[in-house]
Amino acid sequence: MAYWLVKSEPFKYSWDKFVEDKQTFWDGVRNYAARNFMKAMKKNDQVFFYHSNEGVEIVGIAKVAKEAYQDPTTDEEAWVVVDLKPVRKLKNPVTLAQVKADKRLKDMALVRLGRLSVQPVTDEEWDVVMELAGEK
Repeated sequence: MAYWLVKSEPFKYSWDKFVEDKQTFWDGVRNYAARNFMKAMKKNDQVFFYHSNEGVEIVGIAKVAKEAYQDPTTDEEAWVVVDLKPVRKLKNPVTLAQVKADKRLKDMALVRLGRLSVQPVTDEEWDVVMELAGEK
């Protein structure tokens, strides 16, 4: 199993709305690196849900419910979506400031590639974030 992080601005699509919807396709990704990460996602991979711009924190865990397929919001064949389902809210959200302050996360894509909306998370990074969230 692999780990990932997806970003959403809460005013556009919040964790609470995601939970209410029970499942969604992750659309609107128009960056080739992010798209390639979505193509690499496998069913049941775990995904951190990150609120960007306001809140700037990891708030929950989702899972990949369906692997990459054509983005239904565009006719351009280059773009894909994956289906995500919420798993649970984190006990304690993990802020970007906490991530940046923890030396064990200095190489995390969230720190290095801050603008990327879909990014990989290593096993070690996942464990550290879960520890910071009070989940371990």
